[in-house]
Amino acid sequence: MSLSSVNVSRPMEVPHGDTSVMTGIFKRAVVGAVAVRRLNLDGDGQADLVNHGGESKAVYAYSLDHYDYWREALGRDDMPYGQFSENLTVAGLDEARLCIGDQLQIGDALFTISQPRVPCFKLGIRFADKRVPKMFALSLRTGFYLRVLKEGTLKAGDTVDVVAKGVGGLSIRSLFDAYLKPNDREALRLLARAIEIPELSPEWRGHIGERLARRPDLGR
Repeated sequence: MSLSSVNVSRPMEVPHGDTSVMTGIFKRAVVGAVAVRRLNLDGDGQADLVNHGGESKAVYAYSLDHYDYWREALGRDDMPYGQFSENLTVAGLDEARLCIGDQLQIGDALFTISQPRVPCFKLGIRFADKRVPKMFALSLRTGFYLRVLKEGTLKAGDTVDVVAKGVGGLSIRSLFDAYLKPNDREALRLLARAIEIPELSPEWRGHIGERLARRPDLGR
């Protein structure tokens, strides 16, 4: 895998219906080395710190390979790097192969994969198309969030190397697919596996725990 682009933005106020919202979703590519901090990249920020950001969602990675799919699905060509609010646009990123807990070396920074991305309404604002969040989820092309294990610097053109595999062997795509099936027995069994993986984010651990508690009849 290789890092095609590094994208950041500060939160800004944008129109939304009859009101406005603060969002950091309008990422733009930057040139040169970027410092990786414990909670984000230099020059980046999150507007909603309840649902975004924090140690388990410090950096968001998305696959360059998915861009062609979205150009066709949405019938549009205007998709610069950062279109999906990703900090890291990565060529060769595959959610079916990469797993919760995998460690990625990029530049001299080290990361671990903590959870898939669940789209919110702001992705619809980014595309000026309210269909996009649902389409994004159903496509299973979610990308993933990263926890920073070692601060450092990175830049476009760096290789993205898997230097250690997560103990659970649970792929991002399998996990998100199971998350979309709240009444499926096999999906709940997979979710029960997920909460045993130490690198899974506290947010997802909590959501999954609540779901399993509501449906003990399907979790066995």
